[in-house]
Amino acid sequence: MPGGFTDSTPTGSPRLLELAESFTSASNRILVFALTDGDMRRFNAGDAPELKQYLLAVTPRALEYQRTSAAEFEATVREGLRLLGTSPVEGDFTKYLDSRPPGELAYLGDLRREPDTVSVLRGLRLPPAESGFFSSSKPSQYVLSSTTLLLLRGKSLHLTVVTGYETRADVEWIRVTTLRWIDELRRLNASR
Repeated sequence: MPGGFTDSTPTGSPRLLELAESFTSASNRILVFALTDGDMRRFNAGDAPELKQYLLAVTPRALEYQRTSAAEFEATVREGLRLLGTSPVEGDFTKYLDSRPPGELAYLGDLRREPDTVSVLRGLRLPPAESGFFSSSKPSQYVLSSTTLLLLRGKSLHLTVVTGYETRADVEWIRVTTLRWIDELRRLNASR
């Protein structure tokens, strides 16, 4: 697990499980739902987590007890990439996200493409907060997420890393965190 995060699943908290389930399809089994250490402290003190960054690892329930072949994995990846469309030109993602409807997830580029691993960067502009009779004058807020499909020892894993997006440093953070998590999972599973 990347440093600075704590897996919340061992707590057995129904509130955290419900929160994790809201971030994925009901057809997936949650393996890891990791909050930042700060969010975990807030939750344990009875406060709501901020959720500016979190990690999620799931596996499709339908494939949980069966092996996925390289050909099956490739077909799944190919279909998923086809649905993403094309990514915008490099540069300031905020301009691109501002051109899209709030809440619509947009494909921003690739983080890794290998036969057993595909990781993409996506982003969205949050819908403006409601403020009574008047529209909100707050600046737009953005979220970045990486989505990774990983074939690991015949099992299909889906990894998600999420962060708020304010500067180019957030893009670098999500890229480094995602790639480190992939490499760490590969390393741990190679030794077994």
